[in-house]
Amino acid sequence: MSTETLFVGTVITVDTARPRAEALLVRDGRIAAVGTMEEVRAAVTASGDELELIELGDRALLPGFVEAHGHPSDTAVVLSHFMVDIRPVTLATAEEVMQAIHEGVAEHPEGAYFNGWDGLLQTGLSDPGIHELDRIGGATPLVILHNSGHVVYFNTAAAKKAGIDKDTPDPVGSHWEKDADGELTGKGFEVGTVFALMGSTLGAAAHELPALLAGYLGTLNAVGITTVSDMSWDHAKQPALDAARAAGGLSARLRLYEMSAPGKKASVQPDNGDELVRQVGVKTWADGSPWVGNILISFPYLDTEGTRSIGVEPGSHGSANYSREQLDEVVEQYFPEGWQLACHVHGDLAVDRVLDTWEALLARHPRADHRLRMEHVGAMSPAQFEQAAALGVTASLLIDHVYYWGEVLVDQLFGPEHGGPWANARAALDAGLKISLHNDGTVTPAEPLRNMSVAMTRTTRSGRHIEGADGITLDEAIRAQTLDAAWQLFSEHEVGSLEVGKFADLVVLSADPSSVTPDELPSLTVEQTWLAGEQVYQRQADAHGEHIPHPPVSE
Repeated sequence: MSTETLFVGTVITVDTARPRAEALLVRDGRIAAVGTMEEVRAAVTASGDELELIELGDRALLPGFVEAHGHPSDTAVVLSHFMVDIRPVTLATAEEVMQAIHEGVAEHPEGAYFNGWDGLLQTGLSDPGIHELDRIGGATPLVILHNSGHVVYFNTAAAKKAGIDKDTPDPVGSHWEKDADGELTGKGFEVGTVFALMGSTLGAAAHELPALLAGYLGTLNAVGITTVSDMSWDHAKQPALDAARAAGGLSARLRLYEMSAPGKKASVQPDNGDELVRQVGVKTWADGSPWVGNILISFPYLDTEGTRSIGVEPGSHGSANYSREQLDEVVEQYFPEGWQLACHVHGDLAVDRVLDTWEALLARHPRADHRLRMEHVGAMSPAQFEQAAALGVTASLLIDHVYYWGEVLVDQLFGPEHGGPWANARAALDAGLKISLHNDGTVTPAEPLRNMSVAMTRTTRSGRHIEGADGITLDEAIRAQTLDAAWQLFSEHEVGSLEVGKFADLVVLSADPSSVTPDELPSLTVEQTWLAGEQVYQRQADAHGEHIPHPPVSE
């Protein structure tokens, strides 16, 4: 007879047929019963020590949260000892950033690598040029990754180590910035330049990736996440992933999206993997980041201290990574093979380009259930959401743009007309789209409860309400972090709601989300996290009051 776990108390199912229940029974890693106390008690087959009873009391049981747009295999490395963390969530001021860079160079003469530069939030920083970085780094290779991940800064020693000079061709979809004389400025745009400069570091980190990945997934469990996508998957990491799994280090389900590349095919077939690890799609970047000026927009960047600090010309309308013809080529490589496509896109003109590309693609290759995904969609308009809905497109929103950069969007970059409705979840839902909310790996810490709160209130971390878009409801916010996010990953039949037969991926919160105000929602704590009926996180305090995760397990 199997060991069973019975949860009794407030159960929020995210199942429209029965939104709430009094009890839930877990057997063999799956949900065996959910409903009234009497219904669930009748389904219990275990007895004595074989039945684990968990009285929820004031707490609430929900489906495990789903991070529909993550980067766990990269984040595990970037937030490790291989790089110095200078993100705004770690260092608030320009002075702290520069001190950390000088100290990092002194401590790592073989090569100093930093992640998180953000001149818009760390006021006083201006884009560093190659000569400034040469002065700081000297003969030490010095590489600084922008907090957005879309720009990398480097000195001459780093370029030499990576074999890059003024004649080095631009990687497809990326480019090296050069001055009027054709010389490198020390700035590279997009993922191709990042990988070119950090190849040796990433190679060294690969040996530790199994342990690093297990550790990072543990931090996701601590905020209630049980499923996470990897939106920059490289099949070269497969041995490390296999090793992590063999060692029992996968405490969350992984849904992989391989990075697209012109002229290539996916490294596996669409029918691959299992319930724990599976590649479900392919990822493309149509444009870049609003924080570095390379999103394609119909409206201009303002002339402010903020835009000048990030090196964006006043009146600029940004740029795209791919032409329409290049996008056509990329999607044609993968979609006919059966892959789901996900496309990073922020600017409204870039959104038009992607929607036009996909409309033509679907005319050539009709597919009833494609779930084409648009990622971030900062400047996407209500009319564009309606066009997307008509095509069957879905969207995942980086709502932290409102929380961290809301004032920047309105006051420094685009003004209230265009910055105010940024990441408009309400308009997406009103158009009929299914949406998810995400944090995007290293960009901001994974905090599903805060995501839900900000989507409801559109309030920044300083407490300012950003006008221009309405908030969503609590039920909509929960779905965007559970069932609808799972649906985007083609996993709604496995996880995302508490229904009989689905995996017992669960999160126990300190209180019922409906018992607090939207502003108070982030103050709730994750008490427990379960993956397939096995507890992977238990909130407990160490001697310093910090909460530590339960050791990870593998299915």
